[in-house]
Amino acid sequence: MNPKLKKILSALFILVTFAAVFCIAFGNPELSNAWDALFSLDARWIAVVFLCWAGYAFFDALGTWFCLRKQGFRLGLWTVISVTLTGFYYSNITPGASGGQPMQVNSLRKAGVPVGNGTTAVTIRLIANQFMVSLLSLLFLLFNRAFVYQQLSDAMWFVRIGWIINFSVVPLVLLAAFRRSLVRRLASGLIGLAARIRLVKDREAALEKTYEVLDTYHTAIYDLFRSPAQLLLQCLCSALSMLALTGSIVFVYYAFGLSGTPWYHLLTLGLLLFVSASYTPLPGASGAQEGGFMRYFDGIFPGGTKGLALLIWRFFTYYLFLFVGVITVLLEKAGLYGHARRQDTEPDQTEDTVC
Repeated sequence: MNPKLKKILSALFILVTFAAVFCIAFGNPELSNAWDALFSLDARWIAVVFLCWAGYAFFDALGTWFCLRKQGFRLGLWTVISVTLTGFYYSNITPGASGGQPMQVNSLRKAGVPVGNGTTAVTIRLIANQFMVSLLSLLFLLFNRAFVYQQLSDAMWFVRIGWIINFSVVPLVLLAAFRRSLVRRLASGLIGLAARIRLVKDREAALEKTYEVLDTYHTAIYDLFRSPAQLLLQCLCSALSMLALTGSIVFVYYAFGLSGTPWYHLLTLGLLLFVSASYTPLPGASGAQEGGFMRYFDGIFPGGTKGLALLIWRFFTYYLFLFVGVITVLLEKAGLYGHARRQDTEPDQTEDTVC
């Protein structure tokens, strides 16, 4: 499909889902005056929801920053945050979040981090995030299983499928590190095929670059697993970022002045919704997130407030990333984040060279 057409279709789909959420929020006959309900929300809790959004971005960027510093690249934390926001933006506008990590690697390259090292940092964050969201969702499910089975009942198969898909990413990505010869043969075959159909001009140069990235990644993963402190640090950053994102629903609930459902039940549903919907191939998991919210939180938000809660929650967990992402990308293109200042990011050979 033409890249421009894909962008147009993604944008149209995002607009359609936003319009649907807006209609659900303000077209519910159970809520006589949705605008009054919206403006009567407790602003203090809404501010906490915003802090959850910021915490998600900050802790994810912090994990990347730690990894880059252990490789010897002294990027400023603000630069890494901008790279992270760029990745979130492209993840949310591309099917299956396929554009996020490549654009993060590209932004890191502009900041002076070689592709191999940037790929390593981004991949380690992916492994840590997938592992921790799988672990947290499983633990909260086990500790609150009576509530979950009562609340979700026939929707539990969504949870099971989503959990399996999310967790399967971890061993699949690790396979690339621990079975290096297999991956090298696979890469050689794919590049050879691309060369035969003239997608790659210089086969040897492409192989050399690919092997360099794979070798850097292989070494970094091995050293990471030999450093329990670094492994725990990455998992901690991922746990905090995922709890901030999925826990935002707790404070949306409080903003409506509601009570009766414990925070840990709300957080459990937030985690299970994330693993259930995040694997869908549409931009930002649109459709699955909205439909899942309406099903998972059925009865939690009474009196027609569920649609309005969906609008608030989706704004802070999706649309705000789009707004901030556009600004971040424009600032990066304008060079206002200093990504071109490569002298500040040259590896310090006195430090460890891998995560």
